[in-house]
Amino acid sequence: MSDGLEDVVAAHTVLSEVDGAAGRLVVRGHSLDELASHTSFEDMAALMLDGFVPDLPAMKDLPAALGAARQELFEMVVRKAAVPVTLGPVEMIRAMTALIPDGEDAGTVLRLLAAPAVFTAASLRLRQGLVPVAPDPSLSQAADTLRMLTGTAPTKQQAAALDTYLVTVADHGLNASTFAARVVASTRAGLVSAVLAGVSALKGPLHGGAPGPVIEMLDAIGTPANARTWLETALDRGDRLMGFGHRIYRVRDPRADALKGAIRRLGADSGRLALAEAVEQAALAILRERKPNRTLETNVEFYTALLLEALGFTPDSFTCVFALGRTMGWLAHAKEQIAGGKLIRPQSVYVGPQPRQAA
Repeated sequence: MSDGLEDVVAAHTVLSEVDGAAGRLVVRGHSLDELASHTSFEDMAALMLDGFVPDLPAMKDLPAALGAARQELFEMVVRKAAVPVTLGPVEMIRAMTALIPDGEDAGTVLRLLAAPAVFTAASLRLRQGLVPVAPDPSLSQAADTLRMLTGTAPTKQQAAALDTYLVTVADHGLNASTFAARVVASTRAGLVSAVLAGVSALKGPLHGGAPGPVIEMLDAIGTPANARTWLETALDRGDRLMGFGHRIYRVRDPRADALKGAIRRLGADSGRLALAEAVEQAALAILRERKPNRTLETNVEFYTALLLEALGFTPDSFTCVFALGRTMGWLAHAKEQIAGGKLIRPQSVYVGPQPRQAA
């Protein structure tokens, strides 16, 4: 038995491989370095789902099909559903997603790929007392997400930066949310049910719910000169430094470098990036001093926070944007699990009391 199923192989997959020792992520035969800087959301979705959804529109037709799906969801859900704005952003997109009819066909796949873009932008605007912005089907998924969020068309650099983020987080082995999606898919409950399981798992602070606190940490530190003192005080209190350490990687998370490159290409606030780099270097040095027997390197959450902040997302919405990218992976894994036809049903070891024997 392995607590947390650590090192337990639970699936054979053609989708992604995480090499924690080498710091390498391979997605469908391509390294992350090949994909991150020039692949669009649409191209990545086509790559992830290739062979699993035979009637999915061809790559050249996928942008238009996703645009139509965004329009459909806006009319079907955003205009008609009365989702309480008192819910958090993740709860809002989960409630909206639950209104999509379940199924396993290409139409369901398209709606689920489009849903986080429409629902994230709408939920954030509703929570701010603003009217949701209807989709523009002529735009790419990344560009339209930003336009629906702000009400204005993004620059090419902004859309490209969001594409880099979505591609970078599209899949990452059998992580908690992907495993949850595969378990539900194995019951043949439907793809909407599988994605809802993924969203629910992603919400947890030990999985996808952690990038927001990175912003809080940077704001509290304020200037590069304060970094070491603040970080040492935090560790003395027993706090965890957000954005550092990973269950699998024993070297630097390759996704951190992909996102740092996206921030540089975006031309975001140089002072903010300088602060983040100073905090990163100070944190790594302190962690090596205090925990010499553990390898704690920068993970994807650190530069996720900086990039999404630069694109106009609020910290409480970061997990929703994570879901926009990771839904590609959930759907591909769900379809792969369904194709295998096996219900996931592990065993447990009972450690409770036995019935008392009669005298």
